[in-house]
Amino acid sequence: MRAVLRGMERKAHVPMHLLPPAEARAAYAAGADVLELPKATLARVQDLVITARDGAQLPARLYAPGLYAPDGRPLSVLLYFHGGGFTIGSIDTHDALCRELCRLAGCAVLSLGYRLAPEHRFPTAADDSWDALQWLAREGGAALGVDASRIAVGGDSAGGTLAAVCAIEARDAGIALRLQLLFYPGCAAWQLRASHQRYGQGLALEQAHIEYFFSNYIDDAQREDWRFAPLNAPDLEGVAPAWFGLAECDPLVDDCMAYVDTLRLAGVAVDLEIWRGVTHEFIKMGRVLPEARQAHAAAAAALREAFNQ
Repeated sequence: MRAVLRGMERKAHVPMHLLPPAEARAAYAAGADVLELPKATLARVQDLVITARDGAQLPARLYAPGLYAPDGRPLSVLLYFHGGGFTIGSIDTHDALCRELCRLAGCAVLSLGYRLAPEHRFPTAADDSWDALQWLAREGGAALGVDASRIAVGGDSAGGTLAAVCAIEARDAGIALRLQLLFYPGCAAWQLRASHQRYGQGLALEQAHIEYFFSNYIDDAQREDWRFAPLNAPDLEGVAPAWFGLAECDPLVDDCMAYVDTLRLAGVAVDLEIWRGVTHEFIKMGRVLPEARQAHAAAAAALREAFNQ
């Protein structure tokens, strides 16, 4: 991990939080695959669009290991939301990760390109994610050839936030999810817990990045809304079981732990794994970090168990 951080320092690029959003997206995209595992070859990769509530056409990509599960049933499916602070990231930047989850879990993965800030501020990303989940539960089975009765939601960082929000909305709408798969999600309205001071400088995700992303995405007056901060949800009883994959050296780790505790107090089954000595974004560093490969395998095992595969 130290070697990765030293490599980032040697590049001496302009810090992302000082770039206009379009340039920040391009910079992130340019480096997205540098530390990733080689992209797995899959039987089926299909680009499609999902229509949002306002008529916007949201890009999506389906990954599948075949037409059917080994037992002959239609494939279960993970709806995945990429990270990037609601401002950067895309289906393409998370292509290798989604392929790996598909390969290891033996399920289909549907990756959503929700709309980004600042062009589309809160709650657009949350609304797009929920619209995609409703479409998948209602029409996706027939349209994609997957089992709409066996759906999980997942994501990393901001995408983990969106997955957590969708799990709450699914509970309220009577959509029975099998799992919420959360890699270091944003959970809190404000960055007040100790890990923000402990790990907020000199690592992969700095406090300046968090402030940049959130200023692009949301007004301060809206930050208490649970669709931004799931810790503020008034009731979590009955939401889908959760699996958390966290990094020890991450400003968000204490907020995530608080959400783990809140879910458990509400009676929600939670599995928690913390990888020591790694930072935010580590799951996209499988080429160099064994912890990333371990996290992929652990997440896939959680999906297989949730889907009864």
